[in-house]
Amino acid sequence: MSSTAQDRTTHQPVDLGSRRLGPLPIVNHFMERLGLNALLEEFVPTEDSRVELPYAKGLGVLLRSIIVERDPIYRQQETVDTFASQMFGIAEGEAALLSDDRIGRALDQLFDADRGSLMTEAVVRMGRRFGVIFDELHNDSTTIRLTGQYRDAQGRSIRGRRAPWITFGLSKDHRPDLKQLLFMLTTTADGGVPVQFRCGDGNASDVSTHIETWEALRKVAGRTDFLYVADSKLCVTDKRMSLPGSWSGTVAIRAGNTAPGTGGGRSGPRSLRGRPGRSSGSTARCCGSSKTARAWSVWPGRPRRSRPSSKGWPVQSRGCAKVPRWMVPSRISSGVLRSGDT
Repeated sequence: MSSTAQDRTTHQPVDLGSRRLGPLPIVNHFMERLGLNALLEEFVPTEDSRVELPYAKGLGVLLRSIIVERDPIYRQQETVDTFASQMFGIAEGEAALLSDDRIGRALDQLFDADRGSLMTEAVVRMGRRFGVIFDELHNDSTTIRLTGQYRDAQGRSIRGRRAPWITFGLSKDHRPDLKQLLFMLTTTADGGVPVQFRCGDGNASDVSTHIETWEALRKVAGRTDFLYVADSKLCVTDKRMSLPGSWSGTVAIRAGNTAPGTGGGRSGPRSLRGRPGRSSGSTARCCGSSKTARAWSVWPGRPRRSRPSSKGWPVQSRGCAKVPRWMVPSRISSGVLRSGDT
């Protein structure tokens, strides 16, 4: 018998196994590029030596779980065990420490941390490392309904910070019988990347949210010469007069119920179709703001003489809504709508 045949007969069997990876290698790659682990350790440090699982690691596990599985807090250990080791940013022996109490304490520390600065730093890093353009930002809000009484969630102060009020309000989900919270999200027109998020009281009006959002976006973008697109609540009189003097170009969008080509109905976003000069087109109208800028309100319907341009540029999908490019005056420069551009 040849030596090759002997090697084959004496070769030890190989144990084969499979490990679940899912999208976690990609998620971990982008988290590493953004430096999110180090960022969590900086803003949510573990100062108590008795803590077995660092707060940043617990929050990192929860963040990955939300992206992958969205399991409840008490099932995080089971979720981690179904994937390959170290995919959730913890060692194999640390998975046994993922109890709901430890993750809950990590969330308490996150509540006490400077979350606004944490979000701003994360978005600034994203812009620098991925080349995201902040020339045009789109804002919108929605309500998140909750089932339960939540008797203690009345906007109380917890360790010097005010918690949101879970209460009844104008339900955008058409469930006025349930309590809710208001979620506000701002994304870039460049790829629809989220850049700012806030959670408000369930009975808060969109009218009262834009100034605080604007101040946060100034820090994220590092400038004020960007275009801020929102719905018609941006164009109300009492708020537009109180906007900062450095308010950039703003576009407020209104959607009617009977515009041709929009599908009608009361729920869901509507596309603004048509061209100026036609009865089915959208119309832009200046509703004013500060001395250095004006806000434009856009709605489907009959065109008016006050439209800023007669060019019938096609509709383009821009983030939260389909916005005709002609709604912004042709003399706009770098996203800034100057006074007198009518």
